[in-house]
Amino acid sequence: MTTDAIVTEIEARPSWDEYFMDIARAVATRATCSRRAVGAVIVKDKRILSTGYNGAPVGLRHCDHTDGGDMIGGHCARSTHAEQNAIVQAARHGTSIEGATMYCTDHPCLSCAKLLINAGVRRVVYGQAYPDDLAVGLFREAGVELDRIAERAPSAGAR
Repeated sequence: MTTDAIVTEIEARPSWDEYFMDIARAVATRATCSRRAVGAVIVKDKRILSTGYNGAPVGLRHCDHTDGGDMIGGHCARSTHAEQNAIVQAARHGTSIEGATMYCTDHPCLSCAKLLINAGVRRVVYGQAYPDDLAVGLFREAGVELDRIAERAPSAGAR
Protein backbone atom coordinates (compact mmCIF):
# COMPACT_ATOMS: atom_id res chain seq x y z
CA MET A 1 0.00 0.00 0.00
CA THR A 2 1.40 3.38 -0.98
CA THR A 3 1.61 6.39 1.30
CA ASP A 4 -1.05 8.12 -0.85
CA ALA A 5 -3.38 5.13 -0.43
CA ILE A 6 -2.90 5.16 3.34
CA VAL A 7 -3.62 8.90 3.53
CA THR A 8 -6.75 8.46 1.36
CA GLU A 9 -7.98 5.63 3.58
CA ILE A 10 -7.42 7.69 6.75
CA GLU A 11 -9.20 10.69 5.20
CA ALA A 12 -12.18 8.43 4.42
CA ARG A 13 -12.40 7.40 8.06
CA PRO A 14 -15.70 8.62 9.56
CA SER A 15 -15.81 11.35 12.18
CA TRP A 16 -17.14 10.32 15.61
CA ASP A 17 -20.52 11.86 14.74
CA GLU A 18 -20.66 9.92 11.46
CA TYR A 19 -19.59 6.73 13.24
CA PHE A 20 -22.31 6.92 15.89
CA MET A 21 -24.96 7.96 13.31
CA ASP A 22 -24.02 4.90 11.26
CA ILE A 23 -24.65 2.82 14.39
CA ALA A 24 -28.02 4.55 14.96
CA ARG A 25 -28.96 3.65 11.37
CA ALA A 26 -28.00 0.03 12.05
CA VAL A 27 -30.07 0.04 15.27
CA ALA A 28 -33.06 1.29 13.24
CA THR A 29 -33.02 -1.96 11.25
CA ARG A 30 -34.38 -3.68 14.39
CA ALA A 31 -37.51 -1.48 14.47
CA THR A 32 -40.80 -3.37 14.63
CA CYS A 33 -43.04 -0.50 13.48
CA SER A 34 -43.99 -0.86 9.83
CA ARG A 35 -44.69 2.88 9.49
CA ARG A 36 -41.14 4.11 10.08
CA ALA A 37 -37.82 2.67 11.28
CA VAL A 38 -35.97 4.90 13.75
CA GLY A 39 -32.81 4.16 15.72
CA ALA A 40 -31.16 5.96 18.64
CA VAL A 41 -27.80 5.65 20.38
CA ILE A 42 -26.83 7.39 23.61
CA VAL A 43 -23.10 8.11 23.90
CA LYS A 44 -20.83 9.66 26.50
CA ASP A 45 -17.06 10.00 26.24
CA LYS A 46 -17.12 8.07 22.94
CA ARG A 47 -18.72 5.08 24.69
CA ILE A 48 -22.16 3.70 23.86
CA LEU A 49 -24.39 3.75 26.93
CA SER A 50 -27.68 2.61 25.41
CA THR A 51 -29.53 2.01 22.17
CA GLY A 52 -33.18 1.98 21.20
CA TYR A 53 -35.43 1.50 18.20
CA ASN A 54 -39.10 2.16 17.71
CA GLY A 55 -41.71 -0.53 18.05
CA ALA A 56 -44.33 -2.16 20.22
CA PRO A 57 -43.61 -2.79 23.92
CA VAL A 58 -41.57 -5.89 24.80
CA GLY A 59 -43.42 -9.16 24.31
CA LEU A 60 -46.37 -7.65 22.46
CA ARG A 61 -47.25 -8.11 18.81
CA HIS A 62 -45.50 -5.82 16.35
CA CYS A 63 -47.22 -2.75 14.94
CA ASP A 64 -49.62 -3.47 12.09
CA HIS A 65 -50.72 -0.61 9.86
CA THR A 66 -52.70 -2.70 7.42
CA ASP A 67 -55.89 -0.80 6.57
CA GLY A 68 -54.94 1.95 9.07
CA GLY A 69 -54.56 -0.42 12.03
CA ASP A 70 -52.74 0.86 15.15
CA MET A 71 -52.95 4.40 13.75
CA ILE A 72 -54.43 7.45 15.47
CA GLY A 73 -54.16 10.88 13.88
CA GLY A 74 -51.58 9.70 11.34
CA HIS A 75 -49.25 8.28 14.01
CA CYS A 76 -48.68 4.76 15.27
CA ALA A 77 -50.38 4.50 18.66
CA ARG A 78 -48.72 1.17 19.50
CA SER A 79 -45.07 2.09 19.02
CA THR A 80 -42.65 3.43 21.62
CA HIS A 81 -40.17 5.87 20.08
CA ALA A 82 -36.51 4.94 19.64
CA GLU A 83 -35.39 7.78 21.93
CA GLN A 84 -37.80 6.64 24.64
CA ASN A 85 -36.58 3.05 24.37
CA ALA A 86 -32.93 4.15 24.61
CA ILE A 87 -33.70 6.18 27.76
CA VAL A 88 -35.67 3.28 29.28
CA GLN A 89 -32.88 0.79 28.56
CA ALA A 90 -30.35 3.04 30.28
CA ALA A 91 -32.63 3.45 33.30
CA ARG A 92 -33.43 -0.26 33.43
CA HIS A 93 -29.72 -1.07 33.66
CA GLY A 94 -28.82 1.77 36.04
CA THR A 95 -26.83 3.79 33.51
CA SER A 96 -26.81 7.55 33.94
CA ILE A 97 -27.12 9.46 30.67
CA GLU A 98 -26.62 12.90 32.17
CA GLY A 99 -24.31 14.96 29.96
CA ALA A 100 -24.57 12.46 27.11
CA THR A 101 -25.18 12.87 23.38
CA MET A 102 -28.08 11.18 21.63
CA TYR A 103 -27.62 10.14 18.01
CA CYS A 104 -30.97 9.59 16.33
CA THR A 105 -31.90 8.83 12.75
CA ASP A 106 -34.78 11.34 13.00
CA HIS A 107 -35.21 14.62 14.87
CA PRO A 108 -36.93 13.92 18.22
CA CYS A 109 -40.60 14.83 18.63
CA LEU A 110 -41.86 17.10 21.42
CA SER A 111 -42.46 14.24 23.90
CA CYS A 112 -39.00 12.79 23.32
CA ALA A 113 -37.43 16.26 23.56
CA LYS A 114 -38.94 16.71 27.03
CA LEU A 115 -37.66 13.31 28.16
CA LEU A 116 -34.16 13.97 26.80
CA ILE A 117 -34.02 17.36 28.54
CA ASN A 118 -35.17 15.86 31.85
CA ALA A 119 -32.65 13.00 31.51
CA GLY A 120 -29.81 15.52 31.18
CA VAL A 121 -28.84 14.84 27.57
CA ARG A 122 -26.75 17.84 26.44
CA ARG A 123 -26.53 17.26 22.69
CA VAL A 124 -28.75 15.68 20.04
CA VAL A 125 -27.36 14.71 16.63
CA TYR A 126 -30.01 13.67 14.12
CA GLY A 127 -30.31 12.68 10.48
CA GLN A 128 -33.79 13.34 9.12
CA ALA A 129 -35.70 16.53 9.91
CA TYR A 130 -39.06 16.27 11.66
CA PRO A 131 -41.33 19.32 11.65
CA ASP A 132 -41.68 20.06 15.37
CA ASP A 133 -40.92 23.69 16.18
CA LEU A 134 -41.98 23.20 19.81
CA ALA A 135 -39.32 20.51 20.28
CA VAL A 136 -36.68 22.76 18.72
CA GLY A 137 -37.75 25.64 20.97
CA LEU A 138 -37.54 23.50 24.12
CA PHE A 139 -34.11 22.21 23.17
CA ARG A 140 -32.90 25.79 22.64
CA GLU A 141 -34.42 26.99 25.91
CA ALA A 142 -32.79 24.09 27.79
CA GLY A 143 -29.41 24.70 26.17
CA VAL A 144 -29.37 21.33 24.39
CA GLU A 145 -27.15 21.50 21.32
CA LEU A 146 -28.85 20.32 18.11
CA ASP A 147 -26.81 19.16 15.12
CA ARG A 148 -28.04 17.65 11.88
CA ILE A 149 -25.74 15.28 10.06
CA ALA A 150 -26.47 14.15 6.54
CA GLU A 151 -25.99 10.55 5.50
CA ARG A 152 -22.48 10.22 4.19
CA ALA A 153 -21.57 8.57 0.95
CA PRO A 154 -19.60 5.35 1.27
CA SER A 155 -15.88 5.91 0.78
CA ALA A 156 -14.19 4.66 -2.38
CA GLY A 157 -11.94 2.45 -0.25
CA ALA A 158 -14.83 0.92 1.73
CA ARG A 159 -14.64 -2.85 1.98
